[in-house]
Amino acid sequence: MTRISFVPRSAAVTLVVLAALAGCESMTERQRSTASGAGVGAAGGAVVGAATGGNPVAGAVVGGAVGAVAGNLWSRHMEAKRAELTRATAGTGIDVARTSDNQLRVSVPSDFSFDPGSAQIKPQMRPVLDQLAQGLEPRARMTIVGHTDSVGGEELNNRLSLDRAVNVRDYLRYRGVDPGHMIVNGRGESQPIASNDTAFGRAENRRVEIFLSEPTSRS
Repeated sequence: MTRISFVPRSAAVTLVVLAALAGCESMTERQRSTASGAGVGAAGGAVVGAATGGNPVAGAVVGGAVGAVAGNLWSRHMEAKRAELTRATAGTGIDVARTSDNQLRVSVPSDFSFDPGSAQIKPQMRPVLDQLAQGLEPRARMTIVGHTDSVGGEELNNRLSLDRAVNVRDYLRYRGVDPGHMIVNGRGESQPIASNDTAFGRAENRRVEIFLSEPTSRS
């Protein structure tokens, strides 16, 4: 009689993941980062699925999707930080959201960020930055982007938006965030989110956006 051997589904998923990771040698560094994160997520999803009596293959698919997007990891720590900031900023007009590439975006409008023509951080913004700086993972990275309304010349607004981002970075550095893990950028008036024809719209555009990420690569 012919003997037929069956490989457990969780083991089969693990083999698929390992095979996929083995092909990483021909990839770029960014591709390897994404593939590695997806592989870890897939393996974790399979284990969770098998342990709970669910479908380990389906668990692997879910785990991979959550594990890595464009080289960024959406971890339990990132989700906890999102929930924490959402609670802390409720009712303030500050927008806290997860982006499609697994970054945590905190958009702070002018009521809490800057006066017209000024790069000085308002006192109302400091508690938000304090909360953001607490308990960061060692590999966490931040990108800080300053924006202005359309009042004033383009060159002036480009400089002002960069100064706003730099001041936020310097405040976060004072609160213990590694400056080597922060990037600043000034977009001037080039990315409005409302009409500059009204005072309300200009106030909406006068903002700072902070993007927090955990890259799958540990470099």
